Amino acid sequence: MTKALERIATSDELPSSASVVIIGGGIVGVSAALALVERNISVVLLEKGHIAGEQSSRNLGWIRKTSRHAADVPMAQAADRLWQQMPERVGRTVGYRQAGIMFLAKTEEQMAMYEDWHTSVAPLSLDSKLLNVADINRLAPDGQGQWVGGIHTPSDGYAEPAIATSAMAEAAMKKRATLIQHCAVRTLSLEAGKVAGVVTEKGEIRCEQVLLAGGAWSRRFLGNLGVALPTLPLICSVLRTQPMEGPTDTAVGGPNFSFRKHQDGGYIITQRGKLDAPVTLDHLLIGHRYLDQLRTQRSFLKIGFGKAFFKDLTMKRRWNADSTTPFEQVRTNDPAPNMGLNQDALNNLKAAWPAFEEARIEEAWAGLLDVTPDSNPVIDRIEAIPGLVIATGFSGHGFGTGPAAGQLAADLLAQVEPIVDPRPYRFARL
Repeated sequence: MTKALERIATSDELPSSASVVIIGGGIVGVSAALALVERNISVVLLEKGHIAGEQSSRNLGWIRKTSRHAADVPMAQAADRLWQQMPERVGRTVGYRQAGIMFLAKTEEQMAMYEDWHTSVAPLSLDSKLLNVADINRLAPDGQGQWVGGIHTPSDGYAEPAIATSAMAEAAMKKRATLIQHCAVRTLSLEAGKVAGVVTEKGEIRCEQVLLAGGAWSRRFLGNLGVALPTLPLICSVLRTQPMEGPTDTAVGGPNFSFRKHQDGGYIITQRGKLDAPVTLDHLLIGHRYLDQLRTQRSFLKIGFGKAFFKDLTMKRRWNADSTTPFEQVRTNDPAPNMGLNQDALNNLKAAWPAFEEARIEEAWAGLLDVTPDSNPVIDRIEAIPGLVIATGFSGHGFGTGPAAGQLAADLLAQVEPIVDPRPYRFARL
């Protein structure tokens, strides 16, 4: 993981009860805790490792509306408002900058995709603008890339994943939410089929409702309860350069790289065109549900069969409340970065902007993504288990919408008017 991740101190005492228990200390779970405690709803958040230890601190930090599915854009718009308010809300910086995001097209086919997206979101009144080559050179000067065009949304931006979720968590605790790290939830306590509490490795907490925001672990947790959530893991590798002079503060996504300015003056970079796809048992069990994605995105995936498959086989899929669980065996998913992909991304950037010839890698890391068959999350009640809400499956683009996704989950739990229409995120669609 990034060595810049800000660690925070949390409680060690397990309360006997709460109105809501949240499983998972990523940005969605923490945002939900903050929203609930601000409504004076008693909440306990339990994290098996440490706050923001997995996906929420390992991403690029983008906060974007650009190129999202049209049904997901209202969530991104709501998140924009929350990010703008976040420093005042939590009492400190989260590294938020509304510096814009620009996507670049190298072929007419790629440009047509951006044109089609731009048309699809016209009713939503975004500030997105299609770009010609002169526009690109104005936003990111001194480039040598052979672009045919692009798209730019000035109101998009980014924040710092290494500090943002930690800042929200500290704010939630100041407002009397209870957060506990290094405490895995083993299963739910059910009475007459309804949520009555959670069983943790340290004891039981009685509660009326549970939010599962467990990221890549959610499928395994739900599977033990007889609920089949379709998600598969992918791995994204990322690097950070030392401070350097670069072409722009605007975040940029090209066909084979993405980058944005880091708060220390360096750049965060990833290979946008490639993700590692280590085959696991789940790929064999539910891979057929991803065939449409595979047909259109096969070139983006570096499929590998090896240690990950056999490691996954050794991990339990069924257990009882008295058993040690996979969540205790693996406190933090910490995949090794693919330095070949990272170097490819940097080389591609050097070809596009010679300024990156001066780049020196400061650190590198990787993160595990949980991807649904349609690449959109599930934020919904689980009808089979009354009292259980899930917010998971963000498919690599959940950091930016995290505050709004957590707010939506909190709205469902509090049974108030939701921040956005929840129907695009219903479980039954998958």
